[in-house]
This record gives sequence, C-alpha cells and structure tokens, in this order.
Amino acid sequence: MSITTEQKRFWSPDVRELKPYVPGEQPKIDNLLKLNTNENPYPPSPKVVQAVEAVLADSANVLRLYPDPDALQLKQAIATQQHVDVDNVFVGNGSDEVLAHIFKAFFVQDLPLLYADISYSFYPVYSQLFAVNSKILPLNDNFEIVIEDYQQPNGGIILTNPNAPTSIALGVLAIEQVLKANPDSVVVIDEAYVDFGAESAVSLVKKYQNLVVCQTTSKSRSLAGLRVGFAIAQPHLIAALEAVKNSFNSYPIDRFAIAAAVASFEDQAYFEAQCQKVIGNRERLVMALDQLGFKVLPSKANFIFASHPDYDAAELATQLREQGIIVRYFNQPRIDQYLRITIGTDEQNQRLVDTLKHKLFA
Repeated sequence: MSITTEQKRFWSPDVRELKPYVPGEQPKIDNLLKLNTNENPYPPSPKVVQAVEAVLADSANVLRLYPDPDALQLKQAIATQQHVDVDNVFVGNGSDEVLAHIFKAFFVQDLPLLYADISYSFYPVYSQLFAVNSKILPLNDNFEIVIEDYQQPNGGIILTNPNAPTSIALGVLAIEQVLKANPDSVVVIDEAYVDFGAESAVSLVKKYQNLVVCQTTSKSRSLAGLRVGFAIAQPHLIAALEAVKNSFNSYPIDRFAIAAAVASFEDQAYFEAQCQKVIGNRERLVMALDQLGFKVLPSKANFIFASHPDYDAAELATQLREQGIIVRYFNQPRIDQYLRITIGTDEQNQRLVDTLKHKLFA
C-alpha cells in the first residue's frame, strides 16, 4: 500500500520518519525450502503439544479469563532451568517485545547507546522509535566485535551474542570485560541464538548489577509461533522492565503460550538433544559448502553467514529462489556479498548443497 504525504498528515510527526524493521519473508511457494528466518527445523517437545491440548480441553473455563499477568508459573520454570531466582526473570511477548521494553527502561539517556554496525537490525528501529541517542561502532575486518571500542562514555550497551547476521560469538570473559569497564551503564547481551554453542552470560547476573541477558524460545525451543521471550537480571533491573510492561500491556503472554513454554523448559533432555542435532547439521553443512568454495564465518548459531569469491550473493539468492530455496540476503554495506542461511535438517541442507552443485555451479 502506498501512502501519500497528504495522508501522512494524520500521523504523529515522529511516526512519519520511522523506518520500520523488515521481517524475513514468509512466502507461499510449493515445495518451498525456507532457510531465511532462522526457525528451528525440528518440532517442539511433545510435552508442549500435550500442554496446549490440556488448555484447549479446558477452554470453556479458562479462555474467558485473563491469563496470569505475571506469568509466574513460566517465570518459575525459566528460573529453575537457568539456575536463578524467580525475581531475576522477566517475560514478554517474544524477545522483540522484551527488547522494546529494555530500550525504554534503560537506554533513553543523554549519553549514546553503543551497538555494532552489523548486528540485529531492530536496534536502529527501536533507537528511532524511542528517540534513543545512539553511536554505532564498526566490527573489525573479521566481523568481530572490538571489545575495547565499548570502553567510552555511553548511556548503555547492547551486544548480540552470537552476533546476527554474522553468527560469531563472544566468550564470557570478553563480556565481563565490557561489564567491568561500564559499571554505571546497563549492558544488555541479546542471546537469541546462544543455545547453539555459545557461552551464556546468565552466569554473570548475580555478580553484575548492570547486566541484562535477553533470550527467546523461538529458536532453540521451536516456539516461534507462540512468541515467548525473557530477560534475566538482578531484581532492581527486572522492576524497571515490569514498570514499562505494565504501562504498555499487562497481559502480554496468553494461556497457550505460558503452558507451552513451561512444558518446554521442563523437558530439558529434549531441548538439549534438538540443539545438538542442529549443531551437528550445521557442521556438516559448513563442510559441504567449504568444498564448494564458500567462505563461511565461524558460527555458534542456528545459521551460517557465507560468501563465495566467484558468485555474486544477490544473484545466488535469486537463483536459489527460482529453485524453491529461500535464504536471507542483506543489501547493506560490508555484507552485501554474504548470504545468511538457516540450518535445516540434514535432508534440507543436502537439497541446498545439491542445488548449488548441480544447478548453479555446474
């Protein structure tokens, strides 16, 4: 839909200037292999389905009532799995909503928020939406975060770990270096992909009063369709997030999502097994693409970031789409010759490799 300048006169002035986040494409194509939005190729725990069915079976009694605004059962399940106290946990409608509350609660400051030039593309959107003063710091030539750059005056820091779309991870010691250098600023570690081989900063929460760790159930727990995210921090930071949440939407998580997420967190064995399957699939795909001449950055996520010296990335993405395979292409400086490829099942990954080998590289 095209909106004219005349029609935009009804909009708030700030909204007229917004450049919204563009989510990954969700096309309807026959025989589609969808490797563009980092969804998990495996289903959630069978216990999740049972939990949702139990809510549905009692729908006459429970669906007419509001869910628990505190989602206390879910907070307790997360606290148990993450080895923290329940008052260290905040939950929201997907990690994007949790991040929005984080920006409002902590980053509207006189000094600038610091984040990387190549990172989650919602950060500049939220910065604009909440009028957050930002300073964008470049990754180095290897697409790594330069820890020393974050030792300057700031009103907050947000780091994606593993980073997206590069898939490269920081170690806990590097994160602790940032925390020590910024005792008067909130440091947020966005860990959407941490369960696929990176080190979580949750172990540092009890030690640092300025740390917030944000995670999601969308990736490693296969619950993208239910939208459950959470943050872990000391209680004084959780209180700020609760204040923002209750000023925006007191009931952000519905009964189905609460029940499903609780069941997922209680089935640790299934969760760990699925993560290991994705990690194994990733390593085999990296090996196969390496044999085809791709350069693949070291990944600790459920996706890889790859380029080929002999083929244009945009053209490759177009040609793959013609074969029914969707990958993510970013037409942005520094990364316009890379493709972000979600890890699928071994069979799905093999279809990608075979298509490249026999149809595009023949």
